Amino acid sequence: MKRIFLTFLIPLFMIYGCASLEPKEEKPAHELASDGMEEFKKENYKKAIESFEKLRDWYPFSKFAILAELKIADSHYYLKEYEEAVFAYEEFEGLHPSNEVIPYVIYQIGLCYFEQIDTIDRDQTSSSKALDIFKRLNQQFPENEYALKAGEYINICLKNLAEREFYVGLFYYKSKHYKAALHRFRKVIKNYPDIGIHQKALEYIALCEALLKKQK
Repeated sequence: MKRIFLTFLIPLFMIYGCASLEPKEEKPAHELASDGMEEFKKENYKKAIESFEKLRDWYPFSKFAILAELKIADSHYYLKEYEEAVFAYEEFEGLHPSNEVIPYVIYQIGLCYFEQIDTIDRDQTSSSKALDIFKRLNQQFPENEYALKAGEYINICLKNLAEREFYVGLFYYKSKHYKAALHRFRKVIKNYPDIGIHQKALEYIALCEALLKKQK
């Protein structure tokens, strides 16, 4: 009797087991695009990412797939998830290098680094990376509106880098490491001549040189 009962149950388990593995009903691409944009406009960026990722993964050849890829990057940017945003923007640029929104994409990559810039007493790697990206934008698309917007950020990045060099030079100067200080002040003059601290750097160069002569 037990054997008969088990024989009866096994097919049932197989039927229900297979049913549970069947994929859930998927929304069409246009609905996922609509859902994602609605959440994006409401600034519900995490939910927007969920919809756009489904759209990208389920319908990679849909006309809405490019929109999904771009909005995933934008959503990460607005969530201040800059590393994820840079990855998504760079992936977009790699997949669609001739797309009309590429100037915007490059601009956004620059902004991701710019938003991470710290005070001048801290490492300025983000300033350097932002500067490189914005310069690339200017070189590739000099007439584009985003290249024009990048101009003000380029100036800020240059100012940060110049002030960082001056800050380090001043630290060495106060520590009486005049040779190291002189090297930093000269870098300010050479690399950042029009940033507003040129005259100060020249004054400290003269001081360092005079003090080094005395040490001989």
